[in-house]
Amino acid sequence: MRAVILAGGKGTRLRPYTTLIPKPLVPLGGKYSILEIIIMQLKQAGFTRITLAVNHLSQLIMAYFGDGSRLGVQLDYSLEEGELSTIGPLTLIPDLPENFLVMNGDILCDLDYQRFFQSHVAAKDMVSVSAYRREVKIDFGVLRYDADGRLNEFQEKPTYDFDVSMGIYCIHRSVIERLPKGGKYGFDNLMIDGLKDNQRIAIRPFDGYWLDIGRPDDYQYADDNFEELATKLGIGS
Repeated sequence: MRAVILAGGKGTRLRPYTTLIPKPLVPLGGKYSILEIIIMQLKQAGFTRITLAVNHLSQLIMAYFGDGSRLGVQLDYSLEEGELSTIGPLTLIPDLPENFLVMNGDILCDLDYQRFFQSHVAAKDMVSVSAYRREVKIDFGVLRYDADGRLNEFQEKPTYDFDVSMGIYCIHRSVIERLPKGGKYGFDNLMIDGLKDNQRIAIRPFDGYWLDIGRPDDYQYADDNFEELATKLGIGS
């Protein structure tokens, strides 16, 4: 099994932590970087070859991980020369297998990556998306009214539930082969075009632990609670 980790972002939302180091190398618990945790989890799940799609401060990531032998995996790199969004970097990788896992390099979760991958292959889906239920609280009174401007419903600070993408996917190679090489192409484009083309896109709900380290508060929480999180993530502390 092969995985691609998207590690080329600038991490602007996580500043000032990412002023001098790339977001995937931000340390947790004074022991592991975020990306290091992901690689260890993927190795435990049976992924033996991992490609890191890098861009911003790529030399630091490549120097830190090298060929992956320190972590017991085969690591290689795909270098982006511009911002290609989420899916665009995959078009630069020439030897993608028929099916592969793709994930963002700033995610902490206890998803069973092997089972997720095998379910995708067995179902012969073109794209599989791991989804998480999130609550969104509205801090205002919500008004609903008809075309004449007359109130017909009111909710005080309601809470809505949404299934959101976790930033973890399995993709069939043919989906990437039809895209222009080196062009900017995001996950939103993948979903919209997939609906237009009637592709087999599977949504696989997940109810375990998931944290997208995109903001300073998220990072601070993960760093402060690393001992507990390490157990959940199956990496030890």
